Amino acid sequence: MNVINVIQPYLHQGMWVFDDPRVGLSQEPFVGGADEMIDRVTAHLENAADGFVMVFSAVAFPGSHLRLEWRREERGGNVYYAPALDAEGWLCPALLRYFDKPPAVIHVQIKPGAGAR
Repeated sequence: MNVINVIQPYLHQGMWVFDDPRVGLSQEPFVGGADEMIDRVTAHLENAADGFVMVFSAVAFPGSHLRLEWRREERGGNVYYAPALDAEGWLCPALLRYFDKPPAVIHVQIKPGAGAR
């Protein structure tokens, strides 16, 4: 497993989704509040709906600006809290394609993308 992961979420049929053939995911949706968090952190990005870059890791890294703190297991996934947004979001079991177990903290960086998927 990589220490730092990169995905390119984009809007598909009104939902934030991402593809990552490396771990066997296609149009994997963000739901349960995670979608609303993405709306907020991408509001300043031009053409975010066409794709933006999300870098994430359980280890702090230069440029990360959003911290997600584990709160609880729920419905087979995990709920994380973003203090900067004062919001919670549910991450589905696909999280375990990137981590052996749900990390206590996930560090995130949001960057503009080229719109490529």
